[in-house]
Amino acid sequence: MRHRKRNNHLGRKSAHRGAMLSNMATSLIMHKRIFTTVPKAKELRKFVEPIITVSKEDTTNARRNAFSKLQNKYAVTELFQTISQKVGDRPGGYTRIIKTGNRLGDNASMCFIELVDFNENMLSESTTKKAKTRRSRRGGASVASAETADTKANKKESSKKEAPKAKDEAKVKETKEVNEPAEVKDADIQAEVKVEETPEVEDTEAMVEE
Repeated sequence: MRHRKRNNHLGRKSAHRGAMLSNMATSLIMHKRIFTTVPKAKELRKFVEPIITVSKEDTTNARRNAFSKLQNKYAVTELFQTISQKVGDRPGGYTRIIKTGNRLGDNASMCFIELVDFNENMLSESTTKKAKTRRSRRGGASVASAETADTKANKKESSKKEAPKAKDEAKVKETKEVNEPAEVKDADIQAEVKVEETPEVEDTEAMVEE
């Protein structure tokens, strides 16, 4: 029975297991992402995250503590100069495990383990997520979280601009209707004048012939 046995032995003795985790932690710090099995990744996460927490304080004691576990001065330099600057505001949870399926040979579950703050694709996706509508269970009314005060102000301004345009169009139509009857009356008067003038000309011609 495995009662009270917290660690996964990974089929290795203590010295071999410690050396393997130290090498894997060095590779993770240098390359920011490695490909391994899921049990090894879970043990590596417990091994490397306390080291990253220690690196937040750049002191001689902290560097010696990190070097005693990593046994690589280049990894210690990268840890204190680059990684500690990016994870300074993060209170733990520095790594992410992404499962990729099973290996063909022995069907072992494989995964990527990476540092969260160094995956640019995941960071860009989190910033460009669309706002979702939230519905309350009691009233059933939907509250659109995406609509802000600025959009409401823009809608009010657009409605105010549309109202004067409608009034101007109505005035233009009225002026056209007022002007049209005057033009019609002028045309009727001219036609009557022509009709009245033509008989007088014919009468004068008849008198001359007589």
